[in-house]
Amino acid sequence: MTSTVFQRLSLALFSFLAVFIVVTFKQYGISNDEQVQHVYGQLLLKFYSTGFVDHAAFTYKNLYLYGGLFDLIAAILEKLLPLWVWDIRHLLSALFGLAGIVAVQKITHTLAGARAAFFATFLLAITGAWTGAMFTHTKDVSFAACMVWALYYTLLISKQLPRIPLALSLKLGVAVGLALGLRIGGAFAVIYLLLMVFIAGFLTVGNYKQKLAFYWQSFVGLVPAGAVAFGLMAIFWPWSVMGFGHILIAAKSFSHFAFDMNTIVNGKFINIGDVPRTYLFQYLSIRLPEVFLLGLLSLLVVLGAKLKQASCLKFCQLPEITVSIALLTPLLFVLWDRPALYNGVRHFTFVIPTLAIVAGIGLSKMLDVLVDCKKWRLGFAAVCLLLSAKAICTLYALHPYQYLYYNHFAGVDFKHAQHNWEGDYWSSSLIDATKMLEQYVDAEEVKSQKKNATPYSVAVCAEAFQGQAYLDKRFNITEDWVTADFFMSSTNMNCDKVLQGEVIGVVERLGAPLAVVKDRRTLIGDARIPRAAPRD
Repeated sequence: MTSTVFQRLSLALFSFLAVFIVVTFKQYGISNDEQVQHVYGQLLLKFYSTGFVDHAAFTYKNLYLYGGLFDLIAAILEKLLPLWVWDIRHLLSALFGLAGIVAVQKITHTLAGARAAFFATFLLAITGAWTGAMFTHTKDVSFAACMVWALYYTLLISKQLPRIPLALSLKLGVAVGLALGLRIGGAFAVIYLLLMVFIAGFLTVGNYKQKLAFYWQSFVGLVPAGAVAFGLMAIFWPWSVMGFGHILIAAKSFSHFAFDMNTIVNGKFINIGDVPRTYLFQYLSIRLPEVFLLGLLSLLVVLGAKLKQASCLKFCQLPEITVSIALLTPLLFVLWDRPALYNGVRHFTFVIPTLAIVAGIGLSKMLDVLVDCKKWRLGFAAVCLLLSAKAICTLYALHPYQYLYYNHFAGVDFKHAQHNWEGDYWSSSLIDATKMLEQYVDAEEVKSQKKNATPYSVAVCAEAFQGQAYLDKRFNITEDWVTADFFMSSTNMNCDKVLQGEVIGVVERLGAPLAVVKDRRTLIGDARIPRAAPRD
């Protein structure tokens, strides 16, 4: 297939994803972080609308440690668009996700051509931890999208050093500034850039004076990028520039961020401050589709063969080194610093696009290696197609909870994976649980031909607004779980077992219960008292 065909396939995939976003963005449940995030955006908007007088945004929980780019945009759009605010946020987040996929295509095309670019784009598109997460992981996916665009411009700059065009420097500054306007992790993009420039000077320049001249010229060319990045960070994260050392405070906070919370690793409940150094690697190995992992393995095999042939220099050009830096730096940071981690790969979602680039190149290079072995090449292609079909079918079956995707290595089946690893940690499945509760009460009212005089009280093992946002006026969310008439909960971390009751609804996917609804009205005495969630 020609380069043009693969370019058209990439465009067709972009078009399909755009349609998919428009058709489905209202089907995703609210995540348990969204309310506080949106309040933060509203407070930032108030900070600007009052002429920098109202500083409530900088004392609201710990949100001041984050940039407010996404939440500020969402708060503005809330006033402009005739849509429910949570739908606005999910649509906006999904568009960030699509932008990240486009950047992956552009980076991979620059490195390895149109075929590898289509493969990388496709791999990211069938990764539930990206396309399933991009509707509700508003902080993580938007940040990852900005980071991958920053990587793209860093890659282009690596080809221009030390003479960096002004337009390119400004574009890099915008991408890095937007990333920093979301979270301090945008500093990784700066680290990638500095390491790339240092290595470029080391590899391409001769004597000491030439090295200094190279670095100075590169520095001058990057000054506009630094100025734009700093300006955008100040706009979207004003707290960061309102005090000396604020950026360092944020960096230290997220490097050693820990509180009393558990995560699950292969069936074991572990405090997030005590997770093993391999936590992120374990979750990547089970959250990425098998064909994605095959692409990563393929590149390792190809590189191993090239090393034996002493021809690895073809793979060691500065653009390739730039992507390697972007991939290895955060992974090595996790091994070295051992930050508190939970929710699987969520906090390092920004490494997934880079992994997709590498995996797409791996699949393409393996097809090139097998070009003279037609049977092996056809067999390899067939395996890729079968694994891709398996991933797509699984995502279809999980909709709209694709972010819960696990591959075969997570367990014998999806139900086993949901029990032994993090499940619906956003409690997004409450969107369907609330429908089940309403339908149950509807049927009860029809049967008895009367309505309850007072609203039913509902206990929710999640944030209260996640239930109240969908339930009608017949229901009130209560914090008094002992007296609650009904109980709704996702099954993540066994929270559904905290309260007893008759199960009247179960949200299921692929045989695994994601959320339950219980009727507690007939319970008496000790049966109404909450109990600790089991740890197995």
